[in-house]
Amino acid sequence: QVQVEESGGGLVQPGGSLTLSCTASGSIFSINRMGWYRQRPGNERELVATINSVETIDYAGSVKGRFTISRDNAKNTVYLQMNSLKSEDTAVYYCNADVWSDTEKLVVWGQGTLVTVSS
Repeated sequence: QVQVEESGGGLVQPGGSLTLSCTASGSIFSINRMGWYRQRPGNERELVATINSVETIDYAGSVKGRFTISRDNAKNTVYLQMNSLKSEDTAVYYCNADVWSDTEKLVVWGQGTLVTVSS
């Protein structure tokens, strides 16, 4: 079984910064793409940023230039550095990973971590 767990959410003032982390654990053979998605109040889940095994990166237009995604393959961990946060960044942020376990390919989601941007 494979799982991912997010950490790092919290309350931050507008213009502030926050870093999210997500670590995959379990019977992992390899991890291809890892990413962050978010669900803002009253909205559907949307892509924030993804990074694959060769570190090709994709960002949503709304976060480009403010957020940075990175990964540490040795730790099976992906990070999301969020700068210049705005109230509209308030959301539950979910980690996602495309994982090859010992026997099969899995798409794994975390439980989410809440980020609140407010003064």
